[in-house]
Amino acid sequence: MSRPALLDLRGSGFGRADLEPAAAHLARGGVVAYPTDTVYGFGGLCTPSGVSRMRRLKGRPDEQPFLILVRGPEDAAGLRWPDEARTLASAFWPGSLTLVLADPDHIFPDGVRSKAGAVAARVSPHPLVATLLELLAAPLTSTSANAPGEPPSLTGPEALDAAMRLGAGDEMLVLDGGRLPPSGPSTIVDCTGSVPIVVREGSVPLSRLRCALPEIHGH
Repeated sequence: MSRPALLDLRGSGFGRADLEPAAAHLARGGVVAYPTDTVYGFGGLCTPSGVSRMRRLKGRPDEQPFLILVRGPEDAAGLRWPDEARTLASAFWPGSLTLVLADPDHIFPDGVRSKAGAVAARVSPHPLVATLLELLAAPLTSTSANAPGEPPSLTGPEALDAAMRLGAGDEMLVLDGGRLPPSGPSTIVDCTGSVPIVVREGSVPLSRLRCALPEIHGH
């Protein structure tokens, strides 16, 4: 049986050329495990087949969509951006803030686009995933690199073990960017209504959000 491969990118010396194999792997329909500013994630391209592969890997129910990582608002330009969402993105991206934005024109496929017609997006400041996104020039799905009920992975080998327990083979490439420090999850703000609402308070506290947007509602 095939098994996932691990690409050692630890240290600060990697460049775009080091990540070209990962970009090519994704372009062929593969999936990757990669470090973010919070935990390691699993992800693939935001295509129907890419989403379907990730759903099978994680055993994800249809009603639970994947969030996406983007380079910036330009990668989510087709979504509905109220002024309040732009204010929050300007203040906290890159960072641990996820914005939920309406997708009235079905820009993204089901499984990224929720049944309510919204997409959750954020920009990670981790240099490895940021470089990968630059190479792809496209968003990447993101879900924590762990088997159900297990803690998220904080190292490349932990992500590799989780992928193998989930039954992944050579369709998975693990990008080992080193050990991540413990971190809370991203804060999630729903920007689809008349007033932004915090639906999960994580690494960015409500008090900081209100410094940029006083009218934001807590959860």
